[in-house]
Amino acid sequence: MNLANLANILEAELICCDFNLEKAVTYVSAGDLMSDILTSTHPNALLVTGLVNVQVVRTAEMLDIAGIVFINGKKPTKEMIGLAIKKGIPLFVTAKSLYLSCGLLYTAGLRNPSIA
Repeated sequence: MNLANLANILEAELICCDFNLEKAVTYVSAGDLMSDILTSTHPNALLVTGLVNVQVVRTAEMLDIAGIVFINGKKPTKEMIGLAIKKGIPLFVTAKSLYLSCGLLYTAGLRNPSIA
């Protein structure tokens, strides 16, 4: 499944980096503790989080994350958007909760790499 499909499933607004929307996504990781994300994520995963700071984008860069979805309508900062553009990491915002977003992604076939 690609990022464009996942954005539709989550009714997510694209904030930046529309040139990578065809990138395949194989897993989903969700959470606000980047230390947990670092230990449980594989490349080409979608990161779903409510944490809005630049460390989220830096973590995504280190792990070769396909894209980031911010939940509950939380918007990334200008600094985050600038870094995401520089690194080519698509950012999305959904009004949905973490629980609902993960449920929709699970129903669509995505799994967490640690329990796949």
